[in-house]
Amino acid sequence: MKASLATLPAAAGQPNEDFAGLIPSAAVLLDGAGLSGTETLCRHGVAWYSKTLGGALLRRLADDDGSDLRDVLAEAINQTADAHRDTCDLDDPGTPSATVLIARFGPQQVDYLVLADSVLLLELATGEPLVLTDDREAEIGRSYRTEMDELENGTPGHDDARRRYVHTLRSRRNRPDGFWVAAADPKAADQAVTGSIALDDLSAVALLSDGASRLADRFHTASWPELLSILRADGPERLLRAVRTAEESDPQGHRWPRGKTYDDATAIYWSTR
Repeated sequence: MKASLATLPAAAGQPNEDFAGLIPSAAVLLDGAGLSGTETLCRHGVAWYSKTLGGALLRRLADDDGSDLRDVLAEAINQTADAHRDTCDLDDPGTPSATVLIARFGPQQVDYLVLADSVLLLELATGEPLVLTDDREAEIGRSYRTEMDELENGTPGHDDARRRYVHTLRSRRNRPDGFWVAAADPKAADQAVTGSIALDDLSAVALLSDGASRLADRFHTASWPELLSILRADGPERLLRAVRTAEESDPQGHRWPRGKTYDDATAIYWSTR
């Protein structure tokens, strides 16, 4: 098997709030969630949270004891919460959070976990790829984002509308009638999508933050099979460059309305053959 990884911050000199890591038996990708300029009672940044949670996940997965991936995630969330429980208000809605993707490779199968709206792509040996994501946040957010999408990116009005949008979504985070992400409550792990697939049925696995999956699921300039072809032929770095080129062609968000003109983008491609 062969794995490759690439990541780009949204802008040079800006912290990358994504996290990605590889060990011989597993891949992990997190997309941190937060917004500068909004109030929070946690003194740690989103990048710190993604890095700390991601590191805890990799250490736990390195034990390779076959535990249920929901339990692995719950333990890592709890460990990360303990790391700043004494300094921060973890009940604050602005507490850092992240999406989570895990792929664990065993002798006969790949186990996976998906929490929130990053994308896990399973490239099957035959047929169309299997696209796994949890789009509850997008479904809820659709009714609140009209004002933001109607304003030009990079303007004060758009920035203010996005701030209001994020505040509104935070009130629905980690609630039964809302959506679920990794934050401070390990019970969020119970809401993750999990499953397994036989290695014989699989050609490759791709883990994508939503900044990397934009070509297919927001811009619609590539299909999922075409996106996988880029990864297979030229690797994750080429995919991220294609995303940046598309973003640069529409800086005001006229063609593709979006909250972030440029987003942190991270991709892992793990070939099983």
